[in-house]
Amino acid sequence: MRDARIQQLAANLAGYSVNVQPGEHVLIEMIGPERELLKALVEEVAKRGGYPHVEIEDRSVTRELLRHARPEMVETWAAYEMDRMKRMQGYIGIRSGDNVNELSDVPKDKMALYDSVHRHPIHLEQRVKHTKWVVLRYPNASMAQLSGRSTEAFEDFYFDVCNLDYAKMDKAMDPLHELMKKTDKVRITGPGTELSFSIRGIGAKKCSGARNIPDGEVYSCPMRDSVNGTIAYNTPSVYNGFAYENITFTFENGKIVKATANDDERINALLDTDEGARYIGEFSLGFNPYILHPMKDTLFDEKIAGSLHFTPGQAYEDCDNGNRSAIHWDLVLIQRPEYGGGEIYFDDVLIRKDGVFVLPELEGLNPDNLK
Repeated sequence: MRDARIQQLAANLAGYSVNVQPGEHVLIEMIGPERELLKALVEEVAKRGGYPHVEIEDRSVTRELLRHARPEMVETWAAYEMDRMKRMQGYIGIRSGDNVNELSDVPKDKMALYDSVHRHPIHLEQRVKHTKWVVLRYPNASMAQLSGRSTEAFEDFYFDVCNLDYAKMDKAMDPLHELMKKTDKVRITGPGTELSFSIRGIGAKKCSGARNIPDGEVYSCPMRDSVNGTIAYNTPSVYNGFAYENITFTFENGKIVKATANDDERINALLDTDEGARYIGEFSLGFNPYILHPMKDTLFDEKIAGSLHFTPGQAYEDCDNGNRSAIHWDLVLIQRPEYGGGEIYFDDVLIRKDGVFVLPELEGLNPDNLK
């Protein structure tokens, strides 16, 4: 018998997140061995009158493809997958691989080719801009290990996070959403961090389960050339299979002019992918009450209660500063006391201290009020 929590998650994804309508084509893409959620999603999409389509990817096979990739091959691969994506009205992406580092030894030039020719056009341009989409991870032993939990305890945590009342969260976001839309100057302070920029006129977007599961953030974007200062991230991040740690960026007039990490050469090569990779494409505040500690999984880590992420690369069109890149890398700074604390100011007014919102109208986003 299928776990009722899986069926509930599938119903939430097809109904609330993607809002499948009769006659819509929905691509369900599974990376990894999980099948019960995949089957439940096929059932839920069909139940709502949609047409489910399925793609199953094994990252170890993708690794071999990329290690032997040549431009002509990647261009053909991208062309037929782009054609399929253009036929879709909805997309549900499930990530459940056993090894987050599976692509870590793919040569850098091959990954850059894949990012620019395949991933960026299909996902950041076509899927993000032209479909109703949601992306999520699915629990397995590898994720439990990264989170420091037993597999059973991680599954309980996962379903608490993913099946919480996102409609309630959505309403609690309204005051922050409105405040960000009318804010000009942002200042962020903390250990190793003194950063300022403007979000004037950029707008803001609520994220409450319609695009990512788990969810819990409101994002905007700095004016492209307005970022100055230094940010020291305190959350590890896996990108293209490599775990970056102790990342620090220094900005001058919007551009990352100095980048350090546990592999300076590798991180600077990534930031040299294109001109836009050294500029910021997103600024966001995270507040999912169930996610407290990093687990090297961006979809979870960027929603950590009391966190922010500051993202090199591509900007979203709904909060657009004009920056374009094959990169969109959500890097996280946690500001709760056990991670060193920190402050966020909007137009010289303190709005969050040590990860807790201090303005009365924003207190609904603090963990005790969202659970």
